Amino acid sequence: METLIMQAIDTIFTVAILVMSVVIHEVSHGFAALREGDETAKYAGRLTLNPLRHLDLFGSFIVPLILTVLHTGFPFGWAKPVPYNENNLRDKRWGTLRVAAAGIIANFSIAIIFGIIVRLAIAFGLIIDPASPILHIMSLIVLVNIGLGVFNLIPIPPLDGSKILFSLVGPRIRGVENFMTQYAIIIVAGLIFIIYYFDFISPLVLKLFSLMTGFS
Repeated sequence: METLIMQAIDTIFTVAILVMSVVIHEVSHGFAALREGDETAKYAGRLTLNPLRHLDLFGSFIVPLILTVLHTGFPFGWAKPVPYNENNLRDKRWGTLRVAAAGIIANFSIAIIFGIIVRLAIAFGLIIDPASPILHIMSLIVLVNIGLGVFNLIPIPPLDGSKILFSLVGPRIRGVENFMTQYAIIIVAGLIFIIYYFDFISPLVLKLFSLMTGFS
């Protein structure tokens, strides 16, 4: 019974960390768009860290909860995309790339910051118990944000990696972009299935986690 309670608490903390991480991810998109000249997210009330303005029931709760319970290596999810109008950007092509990259950069920045905190806390003897709840929570923050960053780099719509890729290559493969965007839901569902069964992302996530925290 005690083990089940601890697992339930761990699941709650993991999902809570993921929720705030995807919120920060989306808000970063909004502020990047604002910096590039588009105020759509601002007028939509999405430049806020209030989770209620961003969360998606399926992507923010159901998917990460299932993945956490199944111990898939790392949990991931998403929130409702922050709206922006690329036609309002001062530089449509490269502005779109910078807006797309902002969320990924935010997640990797969080992971790096907490990875450094973990290293310093251990190095200066502030945390000496490897089973410390604080150490566990900070490690979860690092792991979740690495997972989100890597997941969103996948170049499949509606993930940020696709916007980065299509911005880099320009209009030459516009037809491919339109096709993939049209069937994005089906493609993402298939991607989740592939990630679960072939687990090709976890080794990269765990390697980055080890580099940032020093844990093997």
